[in-house]
Amino acid sequence: MLGPLPEPREVDMADPRTTAVRVKTPIGQYGGGFMISREAKALCEEHGLGPRELYFRGRCGVLGECGADVVTSVAVFFPHEHVEKNWNGGRKMPVERAVELYAGACAAWGRRRLGDYAGSARIAELLEPVVRQASPAGAPLFAGWRAVPLPDDPPARATQLMHVVRELRGGLHANAVIAAGLHPLQATLAADHDATPIKAASGEIAARFFEWPEPYAKPDPDVIARRAAAEEVTDDLMASVFSPLNNDESDELIELLRFGHAH
Repeated sequence: MLGPLPEPREVDMADPRTTAVRVKTPIGQYGGGFMISREAKALCEEHGLGPRELYFRGRCGVLGECGADVVTSVAVFFPHEHVEKNWNGGRKMPVERAVELYAGACAAWGRRRLGDYAGSARIAELLEPVVRQASPAGAPLFAGWRAVPLPDDPPARATQLMHVVRELRGGLHANAVIAAGLHPLQATLAADHDATPIKAASGEIAARFFEWPEPYAKPDPDVIARRAAAEEVTDDLMASVFSPLNNDESDELIELLRFGHAH
């Protein structure tokens, strides 16, 4: 269980870009952690869905009932064949129901992980204006998840908001990768992935997780440099997202997430 909040400490005032950089790891891990949780696994078993069938129907169901190509267009870092197989395999469940169940898994995971954390209410308060004022341009999953009703209790509310922010960063990052001229597999192999639920995974581990067929080519220096530049562009794009927070609020959010993530 998470403990009480620490005493305030001196921190450097964070500008919006610094905030985007410093919160991406905890938000990436907490906002996506429910996707590989016991709560999600239990739903798969209860409803006769494969893990990735629920993943794609639940996560991408906010797009509505659509073709697998549409889902691939937003699930950029997965191979199309894998998306198509699991999206179509999950058609046994209506997308509205899949989204409802997936949001429920997010809430249940948040209650289990943040249930005793006094900072969860304030995290939700700080993230709500961030989510409300962000542009949905280039991030359709963010737009879809922003429309999903939020739970009332702070742990679940904070976790769903982190999921929504994570979808925003994910969509903007996919745009940056494509603009850098990188194939999604190249981008996956060319960096570690500490801001994800699989945590500090190497590029090869992440590629296997995404079900890209092996063998994998070792990224050359140019690919690595372009992937690093795409990360910088993503941080630049996320800076405006956190601009609704003043410096004190930014510092508070960083500290709350730092403490919660450490536990």
